[in-house]
Amino acid sequence: MDAITVIRTKRDGGTLTPEQIDWVIDAYTRGTVADEQMSALAMAILLNGMDRAEIARWTAAMIATGERMEFSRLDRPTVDKHSTGGVGDKITLPLAPLVAACGAAVPQLSGRGLGHTGGTLDKLESIPGWRADLDNAEMLDILDRIGAVICAAGPGLAPADRKLYALRDVTGTVESIPLIAASIMSKKIAEGTDSLVLDVKVGSGAFMKNLDDARELAATMVGLGTDHGVRTVALLTDMSVPLGLTAGNALEVRESVEVLAGGGPADVVELTVALAREMLAAAGLPDADPERALADGSAMDVWRRMIAAQGGDPDAPLPTARETHTVTAPTTGTLVGLDAYAVGLAAWRLGAGRARKEDAVQAGAGVQWHARPGDRVTAGAPLLTLHTDAPERFAGALEALEGGAVTIGDPVEGDPGTVGPLILGRVD
Repeated sequence: MDAITVIRTKRDGGTLTPEQIDWVIDAYTRGTVADEQMSALAMAILLNGMDRAEIARWTAAMIATGERMEFSRLDRPTVDKHSTGGVGDKITLPLAPLVAACGAAVPQLSGRGLGHTGGTLDKLESIPGWRADLDNAEMLDILDRIGAVICAAGPGLAPADRKLYALRDVTGTVESIPLIAASIMSKKIAEGTDSLVLDVKVGSGAFMKNLDDARELAATMVGLGTDHGVRTVALLTDMSVPLGLTAGNALEVRESVEVLAGGGPADVVELTVALAREMLAAAGLPDADPERALADGSAMDVWRRMIAAQGGDPDAPLPTARETHTVTAPTTGTLVGLDAYAVGLAAWRLGAGRARKEDAVQAGAGVQWHARPGDRVTAGAPLLTLHTDAPERFAGALEALEGGAVTIGDPVEGDPGTVGPLILGRVD
């Protein structure tokens, strides 16, 4: 085997053999194949694609570079959920304890935010004492005792993906659907859960901007899960409007606790319950009632125990930003547009997100909005509140919100900002 032959095969539109895929992934992980050679291969895959068998083998080869977890000692079925990322997407926080309260075990491996999309671990790290890094024994112990754990993936899980993702990020090949699907699914399959539910976001605040691309990605990932023996289903959900009423770390934790207490924004509750039903059905528990678990406090009980088990204090006050700035409605009318990307960009510039994975984030920074599309607003009334510890950041956040982030007028059927369904489709 040699890298040049593999590159030429895909460059010329050919199909990589299983042996070529196994060799190139292993050799790249060990450093035998150079970054510039893998960059060329990634670009060839971006331009010429891969068929289902190639993607499945590529995913299996990445899994084989590390460990594969298993949860056979647990006395309940395991199920996980993955979101492709969005603005205000705090769903994992109430969802994991909710599904655990209904009888499944949820080993939720999550990540940190980059750019305008938030990260689950950043949000939870705003809780005093909470820690994301657990070894496998700690993770299994918490799952056994409590039923849910949210933590960072260990270095032994699909190490080829960590190396390849960093390369794709700087070579303009992130957008390749086969490589996106293999990246996500290699970690999720290696995680060892029995079943998986995918939340594939669509819209301005999502990685996938149109429904056709999102459906292709969802179908590819569902196929990969199926080929590797993991029961997998995907929901396509709207991300043209940010979820809930907040984007930021501690801000989103507060909103998640409201949901667990039986309140919270209607869209966050709707999506949390919809994903919980999918997860429970996939885990073989179709008769479990997640709405009841929210109403009777059992999901909140699991949340408190889960946070405490990872060193956090569920009763501790959450951080708040030192400075706030209020944006008022310029006119009276109906809010017909609130662009998710612009809100996410503003939250990032306020300090809630990072430009590079090494950057720190502010726990209290973010954006809070006081109306959602379809609501009536009055000129001069608060529309958005910006939160940050560094007031010099307000200017950049306000710039991100200029030029159509907020649209007030009379709603017209079919306008991009008008209220539509949250769940756009399902792929199984």
